[in-house]
Amino acid sequence: MNPFRVHYDEKEDILYLAKEGVEREFVEIAPGVNAELDEKGSLIGIELFNASILLKNVIHPIVKRAKAAYASNG
Repeated sequence: MNPFRVHYDEKEDILYLAKEGVEREFVEIAPGVNAELDEKGSLIGIELFNASILLKNVIHPIVKRAKAAYASNG
């Protein structure tokens, strides 16, 4: 099983989650969220457009917890 790799294009604000494969088609599963499928219809990638906006409610708490954990482990 090929692991997904993560890439963030800061200029375009797109987060890519992808693994090896050739994209045959994509399906918009929500506004700004595309699933990329290979010739068998298997998921090989996800694109999140405007990622900083879509994930802002997730990222800020994670960063806050990571900073707190780092500070307590000093």
